Amino acid sequence: MQRSTSTTLSLSMRLAAAFAASLVTFTLSARTPSERPGLVVGITIEGLSEDYLELLRDYFGKEGFRRLTDGGVVIHDLEYGPGADATAATAMLVTGAPPAITGVQSATVFDPVTRRSRALMLDPNTIGNFTTETYSPEVLSVSTLSDELRVAGGGIGRVYSLAPDPQQAILLAGHAGNAAFWINDVNGNWSTTTYYKDVPTSLTQRNFSSPLATRLDTLKWSPVMDAAKYPGIPSYKKAYPFRHVFQRNATDRYRAFKESATANTEVTNVAIDFITSMSMGKEQETDMLNIAYTLTPYSWSKDPDSRLETLDAYLRLDADLARLFRTIDTNGPGMPRTMVWVAGIPSPPSGKRDDERFRIPYGQFSPRKAVSLLNMYLMALHGNGDWVGGYHDKQIFLNGDLIKERNLDRAQLRRETADFLTRMSGVVEAWTIDDITSGRAGSQSEALLRNTALATAGDVRLTVAPGWEIADDAEGRSSTKPRPQVSRLATQTYPAYIIAPGLEAERITVPVDACVLAPTVSRLLRIRSPNGASSAPLRLN
Repeated sequence: MQRSTSTTLSLSMRLAAAFAASLVTFTLSARTPSERPGLVVGITIEGLSEDYLELLRDYFGKEGFRRLTDGGVVIHDLEYGPGADATAATAMLVTGAPPAITGVQSATVFDPVTRRSRALMLDPNTIGNFTTETYSPEVLSVSTLSDELRVAGGGIGRVYSLAPDPQQAILLAGHAGNAAFWINDVNGNWSTTTYYKDVPTSLTQRNFSSPLATRLDTLKWSPVMDAAKYPGIPSYKKAYPFRHVFQRNATDRYRAFKESATANTEVTNVAIDFITSMSMGKEQETDMLNIAYTLTPYSWSKDPDSRLETLDAYLRLDADLARLFRTIDTNGPGMPRTMVWVAGIPSPPSGKRDDERFRIPYGQFSPRKAVSLLNMYLMALHGNGDWVGGYHDKQIFLNGDLIKERNLDRAQLRRETADFLTRMSGVVEAWTIDDITSGRAGSQSEALLRNTALATAGDVRLTVAPGWEIADDAEGRSSTKPRPQVSRLATQTYPAYIIAPGLEAERITVPVDACVLAPTVSRLLRIRSPNGASSAPLRLN
């Protein structure tokens, strides 16, 4: 039997009806529900797709993905709303609040002073540890699951996070976590920031005795089984299996590695070291280990069709999850004393359009050209000047200083900007920030407002036509030149799973707001919800 539950933004009446109609399928053998687990493992998986999980189900073992899909709460459709990237989605999961509250709208923001984009969580007041990067969670304006668990345990319970990406790692550790660790893009070290004071000995030893820099050129990624056995792959792909290496002379080899299935194995190895060397979950207070994995289409492949790599990444991650869960059983508190939550999060849009022989309509939208034409248009209206500050992430930023100097109405310039851009090829819609805040941004007004952090938002937000390639970034990025993106307007949802002591297995088949996860996990742990979480938790059996 199956249970259906609905939680989109605040539909309490539909929740009540869904819960009243719910039926329970089967239960897990339980310890006393009132006993708090010894260990909490939170896992985000970028690009996780239920379609791939179903396609590969017969290829998985019993201890990895199938342990999640068969033995716990399954949320089939977790919703993040429009425009959320992996960073914003991670913040929503751990805070229970949308970008309008957390201040985390995307991984990068536009800096009006330098007129370049930068990482959202850069903090010059910190120092990098094993890296020159300086990050902190200071921009995150609310508490997280990690913070609330630390407060509930009086600071005794330990919280660590591991991720290829620094900002995801920091969000998963929160403000009060012991430490967050990520893989550095330049030297491959497992790195952190002096914002956190705890660097376990096992990680320091790993950086010195077995650094990724000395191992990476010996690693390769090729199919884990005969290419002919992978399901759903065209025959020509099976005849030419992939082989990816990360050679020492390759400039971006660490970035390429971090997108590969081999990075998930590296993250898992470090997680296993943490659990084993620090006896996580065996003390009186609850410990937490948060982990980020990736299953994004491999953008470093020369072939636009990277489905074979994606299928292989799922199989390898299934094995990594099985190893992690076995370690918890053998060297940790045991799975009966462990809560695990897993959530899929959005992956970057594809940077490769379909081959021209398929004749799918497409075009090329150039932000650089759009900014140049817009600036000339505004000069014709208001006189010479550098009216456009820049472009970033489908947003136009006007030059606020010049507008103030000329004593002009900024809202009027926004309107003129939006009107001009909607007449440009490749632009479907252009909404001013005023449209968004006043609910005039079409059918998605409420969702756009919720997912907009006003402090870092642009003056005008664009929607690029589906199938069109966004060719370049008008201002570039501070770290690396961005790859092209191909616009897709389809709404995506992602699965999520929870297994916990005393928690019965059930399936939730209707869309669930991602902001519900944090209060739900908090309720199961019997701790406060993060202070920005306003949604009611799921009432799970």
